[in-house]
Amino acid sequence: MDLVYGEGVGELFQVQCHLYKHIFSYIDSMSLKCAIQLGIPDIIHNHGQPITLPELVSKLHIHPKKSNCVHRLMRLLVHSGFFTKTKVHENQEDDEEEVYTLTPSSRLIIKDKVTSLSPFVQAMLDPVLVSPWQFLGDWFQGSEPTPFEKAHGMGLWDYCNQSPEYNNIFNEAMASDSRLMSLVVKDYKSIFDGLRSLVDVGGGTGTVAKIISEEFPHMICTVFDLPHVVANLTDSQNLKYVGGDMFQSIPSADAVMFKWILHDWSDEECVNILKRCKEAITSKGKEGKVIIIDVVINQEKDEHDVTKTKLLFDALMMVCLTGKERNKKEWEKLFLEAGFSHYKIVSSFGMKSLIEVYP
Repeated sequence: MDLVYGEGVGELFQVQCHLYKHIFSYIDSMSLKCAIQLGIPDIIHNHGQPITLPELVSKLHIHPKKSNCVHRLMRLLVHSGFFTKTKVHENQEDDEEEVYTLTPSSRLIIKDKVTSLSPFVQAMLDPVLVSPWQFLGDWFQGSEPTPFEKAHGMGLWDYCNQSPEYNNIFNEAMASDSRLMSLVVKDYKSIFDGLRSLVDVGGGTGTVAKIISEEFPHMICTVFDLPHVVANLTDSQNLKYVGGDMFQSIPSADAVMFKWILHDWSDEECVNILKRCKEAITSKGKEGKVIIIDVVINQEKDEHDVTKTKLLFDALMMVCLTGKERNKKEWEKLFLEAGFSHYKIVSSFGMKSLIEVYP
């Protein structure tokens, strides 16, 4: 037997298993999407107690012949950490029954929860974003800006503009991630103290700005996005919507905020955007700041799973857009090239960090 690079037989089969696990890791993702589509987390949540397999099947709208496959789907999702499975006795005379309960991860995809990331899962696993990965190898050898453009004949933002259906799915995904921002605002109120005005650049439908405007009613919050994004949105007392192009100019304010925006763009484009920010926050003669909520890669200090998630997002940026995830030195280079004097990473939570940048 011709063993690979002198590996022993046992090691060879371990390597094979490692390889196969990564070949089929997309099955984890698609199984999770299926569970959301079927409403399994919601069914277990609404059941109010651990649920048996027959009880779960009875609440699912599936073909009777496929009911035995639910066990197989749940077995994988249990192994992946989205549900737990335990055995219980109804009474001493009954046989053991297996019951399923939610885990913290599946609680985060219950659809009727404010913090639900269910829309994010569905948008990221939509064929619109999945199909470009089939073109990654060809893209490296070609001239298209992104594999997304090679797959769809246009960039992601143009695609969203021309496909209202996917645009709605994408916007709701971004909004679902932004709803978690309420936790950040409450924990880091000090970064907003003293600000009379703030512009949320690329703020979409205003999820983050609404949270901030409610927490700081004295502050004027402006959501600044493309005209078609904010066209039908209604202003409130201290929240307004403005359409425009961040590459041309940004409305003046004490602070300019970007939540998960700059990672969409190349270094050259980010420097351009940040220069517009510097103009916006210095136009009144008052020192202001840029508030950035984005990924900072730190492979030396981050846990393995956090780093892996950040690297996966970096690959996603490469496939779908011209941006990337950056480490501390790469962020610093952007800030200095744009003419800012200093910055500080205030805190890190999950895969994102909070950065303040000063003129």
